[in-house]
Amino acid sequence: MKYDLEERAGKFGENTILFVKGVKKDDINWSIIIQLVRSSTSIGANYMEANAASSKKDFRNKISICRKEANESKHWLRMIAKTNPEHDNTCRKMWKESHELTLIFSKIFKNSQVKN
Repeated sequence: MKYDLEERAGKFGENTILFVKGVKKDDINWSIIIQLVRSSTSIGANYMEANAASSKKDFRNKISICRKEANESKHWLRMIAKTNPEHDNTCRKMWKESHELTLIFSKIFKNSQVKN
């Protein structure tokens, strides 16, 4: 089986969009939802940019952003779970995927050290 990180990152963003459609839109949730959608969809977009990078430094920078956005997504999922206990199980599954993406991008970042 071919491993496609671009597809995995894209699916995470898609799944986040589908998930938040079912979260009630109130004053508290609205800003959390916006932040979650931005961070989760940014992972795939930045990974695509990394794959088209013009230099190793550019690649490493985009991978760093992927890592940060995946990590940030974990925070927003935690907030959604807290304010919407009925979505706790889904948030836990999505948090796990976001955590795995964070670890993957951390490893790629570490392995892409720019040599001086």
